[in-house]
Amino acid sequence: MSGRILDAEQIRRALKRIAHEIVERNGGTEGLVLVGIHTRGVPLAERLTSMIAEIEGPPPPVGAVDISLYRDDTGRHGASAKLMPTDIFFDVSDRKVVLVDDVLYTGRTIRSAMDALIDLGRPSSIQLAVLIDRGHRELPIRADYVGKNVPTSPIEQVVVKLEEIDGTDGVFVEEGSDGKR
Repeated sequence: MSGRILDAEQIRRALKRIAHEIVERNGGTEGLVLVGIHTRGVPLAERLTSMIAEIEGPPPPVGAVDISLYRDDTGRHGASAKLMPTDIFFDVSDRKVVLVDDVLYTGRTIRSAMDALIDLGRPSSIQLAVLIDRGHRELPIRADYVGKNVPTSPIEQVVVKLEEIDGTDGVFVEEGSDGKR
């Protein structure tokens, strides 16, 4: 499989559905916060927060988490940690935290994000929202909210482009190396 799997409108619809599911599952926004994982999880969390505000009223707080120092594969494959800011200016303790990321693959990114969150406090729950779930889990982690399930082979890559970072919206599957996340 190769090519575009979601365009801008399909991304918007998937996020709108996820926003409705988050509100429904949590009985509103009381005690709810969203935390995007750098890089593309941050604008996705911001978009979801705006959509939740349209559905339910006041937007839940939104933050950003950097997982670079929590990764168990830093240095593997020649990669080194590029530090991004963790911008969480609210207490996560006793809050329902929805972690947001673009692609769920091995589960290692999510494990790292949970470690980073727990260092900041003790949430009452942690839920996971992802735009794409491509399978191939190495850890027992699953998403609570999924925009699209995309079965891939380990040698394919899922590339998410977002207007805020890349100047355009789209999700693509490309032939490439195993860029485990």
